[in-house]
Amino acid sequence: MPLFSIITVTRNNQSGLLKTYHSIQSQTCKDYEWIIIDGASDDDTKNDFPLYSMARIISEPDQGIYDAMNKGIDLATGDYLIFMNAGDIFASSNILEEIASIRQTQPDFIYGDSREDTHYKRARSHLKVNWGMFTHHQAMFYRRESLGTLRYNLDYKIAADYDLTLRFLKFAKTIIYNPTPICIFELGGISQNNAKRGRDEQYKARKMQDIIPPVNLLIYSGQFVIWYFRAYFAHFYWKTKDN
Repeated sequence: MPLFSIITVTRNNQSGLLKTYHSIQSQTCKDYEWIIIDGASDDDTKNDFPLYSMARIISEPDQGIYDAMNKGIDLATGDYLIFMNAGDIFASSNILEEIASIRQTQPDFIYGDSREDTHYKRARSHLKVNWGMFTHHQAMFYRRESLGTLRYNLDYKIAADYDLTLRFLKFAKTIIYNPTPICIFELGGISQNNAKRGRDEQYKARKMQDIIPPVNLLIYSGQFVIWYFRAYFAHFYWKTKDN
């Protein structure tokens, strides 16, 4: 049984998948399995499948990114799961080795910081999960045994990762924050291009977890303000984030 299951979801992103492959292959810790869930790509993605001989590859139609992620969870055998979609890469070649060294107590959840392009994005505390994703999904390790039967809710098209994390952290007992960048996030993903829908879905997810309406509305409004600030005053936004 491997220590890590790296789950990569892709469709029609040949160059992104190759980029993720090189990042995974460069890891100094080799105690992992790589699971590729391809949504029946009709570009040249499949031409590279022989190169990914170390991976378990499923290529078939699906109901979207979160359905594909659920398939990855069902196939995983590692102690810890991390989702690195096509185009996403690890921040350095020793990330898995570093995480392996701090998981001796078998925490339910491990998370860290991330990079966006040239920017360093420090994670917020997981205790602030009600305010949204406190770090990138690609900077989170879920213990498979603790995840149990939890899966992504396909009713959400943008915020199913937030919804799952919100539900998971209600039951997670041991959580470790590792103050170093885990991933380099590829900009322009579905959540960034559909920010309003993402906020709406997060509002719904919090409502399902009994966050009282006035607080939920306050959080929703705060998320809009932050989005607006980042969209129109990016320079000043990153001044508050960069380290």
